[in-house]
Amino acid sequence: MRVLVVDDDANVAETVRRVLATSGWNVTVRDDGVEALAVASAEEFDAIVLDIILPGLNGFEVVRELRRREVWTPVVMLSAKDGEYDQAEALDYGADDYLVKPFSVVVLKARLRAVVRRGGRERPAVLTAGTLSLDPAEREVTRSGQVISLTPREYSVLEHLMRHKGEVISKQSILQSVWDENYAGDDNIVEVYIGYLRRRIDQPFGLLSIETVRGAGYRLRPD
Repeated sequence: MRVLVVDDDANVAETVRRVLATSGWNVTVRDDGVEALAVASAEEFDAIVLDIILPGLNGFEVVRELRRREVWTPVVMLSAKDGEYDQAEALDYGADDYLVKPFSVVVLKARLRAVVRRGGRERPAVLTAGTLSLDPAEREVTRSGQVISLTPREYSVLEHLMRHKGEVISKQSILQSVWDENYAGDDNIVEVYIGYLRRRIDQPFGLLSIETVRGAGYRLRPD
């Protein structure tokens, strides 16, 4: 198997290279985001190990551009920070897995084997439902190419609905995903934000994409 390792820390890169090579992997090493993007776009790899902090382009920019170019090689991102927002951002940009430094090389090899088994299946980086599009990487929502401005909470509610388009989503599911699982306020707040969304993404376009399913919740029409 062939792996691209991208890290500007020479010690980390060499350790990973040596461990993977000992296991029989063919390893290519780069220490710059621009070079990594070029080689990952031009050559075939089974997986990429990609640090976030890089010269040239950071890891987020590299994986986002790879996905924009429809390069679906599985990516395991590395970070020196153990933050849930960094992890969520990495996955939103198109990474397949995430490890925090310092990490176990045994775990890294296991994660690489797992993403390679899953394969680089093509998946859209942008969520769509008819003419409505939501780009998690850019945090941008458009309808028929027209940008729609949303508050962070409105955006989060819409993203949850779009990730489950065609499904009936309960108020409780939205509360747990967008607010907090321990939220103790009035669940009618969900109705308020559904109303806000309808006024922004539907009414100006003469559409009704968010349906109320009486007694069950809401459904975003897939078309």
